[in-house]
Amino acid sequence: MVDIVLPDGKKLTMESGAQVMDVARQIGAGLAKAALAGRWNGQNVDLSYPLRESGTLEIITEKSPEALEIIRHSTAHLMAQAVKQLYPQTQVTIGPAIENGFYYDFDPIEPFTEEDLQKIEARMEELAKQDLPVVREELSSSEAIAKFRAMGELYKVQIIEELHAETVSLYRQGDFQDLCRGPHIPSTGKLKAFKLLSVAGAYWRGDEKNKMLQRIYGTAFADKKELQQYLEQVEEAKKRDHRRIGKELDLFSFHPEAPAMPFFHPKGAFIYQELISVIRELNTAYLFQEVITPQILDVSLWHQSGHYENYKDNMYFSSIDERDYAVKPMNCPTHVKIYSTRLHSYRELPVRLSDFGRVHRYEKSGAVAGLFRVRSFSQDDAHIFCLPDQITAEIGRVIEMVYKVYRSFGFATINVRLSTRPEKSIGSDEIWQKAESALDKALVSQGIDFKLNPGDGAFYGPKIDFKVLDAIGREWQLGTIQLDFSMPERFGLKYVDSDGSEKSPVMIHRAILGSVERFMGIIIEHFAGRFPVWLAPEQIRIIPVSHSFNAYAQSVQEEFASHGLRAQTDLSDEKMGYKIRQAQLEKIPYMLVLGDKEQESGQISVRYLSGNQENGIARDQFIQRVLELSRQRSLSF
Repeated sequence: MVDIVLPDGKKLTMESGAQVMDVARQIGAGLAKAALAGRWNGQNVDLSYPLRESGTLEIITEKSPEALEIIRHSTAHLMAQAVKQLYPQTQVTIGPAIENGFYYDFDPIEPFTEEDLQKIEARMEELAKQDLPVVREELSSSEAIAKFRAMGELYKVQIIEELHAETVSLYRQGDFQDLCRGPHIPSTGKLKAFKLLSVAGAYWRGDEKNKMLQRIYGTAFADKKELQQYLEQVEEAKKRDHRRIGKELDLFSFHPEAPAMPFFHPKGAFIYQELISVIRELNTAYLFQEVITPQILDVSLWHQSGHYENYKDNMYFSSIDERDYAVKPMNCPTHVKIYSTRLHSYRELPVRLSDFGRVHRYEKSGAVAGLFRVRSFSQDDAHIFCLPDQITAEIGRVIEMVYKVYRSFGFATINVRLSTRPEKSIGSDEIWQKAESALDKALVSQGIDFKLNPGDGAFYGPKIDFKVLDAIGREWQLGTIQLDFSMPERFGLKYVDSDGSEKSPVMIHRAILGSVERFMGIIIEHFAGRFPVWLAPEQIRIIPVSHSFNAYAQSVQEEFASHGLRAQTDLSDEKMGYKIRQAQLEKIPYMLVLGDKEQESGQISVRYLSGNQENGIARDQFIQRVLELSRQRSLSF
C-alpha cells in the first residue's frame, strides 16, 4: 500500500501500482472527467503513471498552471499524426511546446503551403473528434531504433542514438507513434481549441550546416474562448508590427551590406536619442558617471574576462598588425579596465560607470527579427563597483530606476524573475551561492514579488530580470541586474579597506532598456506608432487651406521652432482632406489647419490624432501646453 497526500493535506491509501487516474476516480467522478495529467512529487506525469511509493499528488486539469504546456505538447503530436496521414513520406523530427504555442519540424518531399496548413488542421479536428487513447510505452533503445528505422523515421533514430539511454518512451495514438518523454493528455478528445499559424524554414538541430526543414507553428488552449482571445491578440500584433510601422513612418531600414544592423533615419534617430536621454538624465540623478570605451580590443582581454570561452560563437574577430582582436559584444571588461587604472579607497566606493557604447554580437540569420534581435546595437549599460555591504542598497537604487522608467512608458505590470546559475558558467559554487543569496535579499528588502528562473543566469553571475506587459498584454523581457563576484577576481580588481588591507570589490551589471534597438521596437508596437507628444519625431503638422496662407503657416512653424517644438508645414498641392489623412497615417499628434480666420485672429484650430478638434486656441496657450506635456514626458496628448 502507498499513502497519497493531496494538495489539501488529506491522505488516501491506495494499492501499490495504482495509477494517477485511479486516485482521480477515488476523489470524484467530476475530477476524473476533467483530469489531464498528474503532478507526482513535483513532477508532471501521465494519468496512467503507476504509484509505487508514498508521495504527494495533484491532479492536473484545464485550470492548472501546468495544463497549457501539456495541452500544447499533445497538440504538436496531433499535428504530426495529421501530417503523416496526409503526407506519408514526410519524416518527423521534434515538436515541443513553446511560450505561446508549439511547433513541429518536418522533412517533407515538397515544402508545405498555406493550403497544406488548412488541410492539416482539418485532419487534426477529425482526429480529435475520434478521441483516440494516448498510450505510453517503454522500449529498449535498440528496439526503438529498429522500430523507427523500419518506419523510415531516420531523425528519430539519430535522436535515440544521441540519448545513449537504455530505454526510451514512446506515445501511440491510433496509427501514429512518436518518441517522447511526455507527459500527454489521456486521449485526443481532450484537445478542443487549436490553430495552425504559419510555416517557416528551420535547420535540423538549429545548425546552418544541416538540412533545412519545414517548421509548422501553431497554438492551443484549454477552450475556444481563450484561443479566440489569443488569435485576436495576434491580429492586433500584426497591425502593430514595428517592422511595418517603422517603414510607414520612415524610422529605420535594413540593407544587405550590413545584415541585421539597422540604419536609423532622421525620425527614428530622434526617438533613439530621446530614449538615451531618458536614461542619461536618470543616470545623472543616481550619480552614475558616463564613459566612452573602444569597440575593438585585443582577444586576450576576452580570454581574461571569460567571454571568449563562453561567448566566442557570438563574437566578431579581426587581425591587425599580427595581433588578434575582437569587436566587443559587451561593455563590462572595458569598465573593469577603467576601474583598474588606480587603486581605490573603500571611501570612494561605490564607483558607478555608465556607457552607451555600441556592441556587436553574431546572431544566426534565422534568429534575427527586425529591431528585436540585431547584430549591432547599443545598451544603456552600467556597472557598479561596490563593497559587499553596499550590494542591497545599490540594487535597491537600480530597482527604483527600473520602475521609474517602465512606468513612464505606461508599462503598468512589471514581472520580476531571479535567474540562477546556468550550466555553462564560471566561478565556484560558493561564489554563486553568495551572489544568488544577495540578489534574493535585495528583492525581499524592496518588498518585490518575484519568481525563480532556474539556470537562466549570465555565465558570470545570477541576475534579476524585469518583464513588462505591453498595451495588448504581451510580455517582454527588458532590463536586468546581474551580480558578479568572478570578474573582479579574474582581473585582480582591488580597493583598500578601512583596516588597510586590499580586497576585491563586487561588480553589479545593469541595463534598464536593455538594447536600445529592441526597446525601441517594443515601444513602437506598444504605442502602435502613436507616440506621446514628447517622443513624437514630428509633433505638429501645419496645413494651410490654400497656397495664399503658406507664408502665414511658415511663420507659425518658425514661431513653434523657436520654442523647441517640432513642426512641419505641408506645402504640397494636394487637397486639404488628403493632407489631413496623410498626417493621420503618419500618426502626427497635432494637425493645425490654418485659413483666413486663423490668420486674422492669430489663433489656431487644432485637430488631434484621435479625430477630435479644438478651435480658437491662442498660439502661446498651445505652445505652453505642448511644452509642458513634453517636459513632463506625459503619455497624454
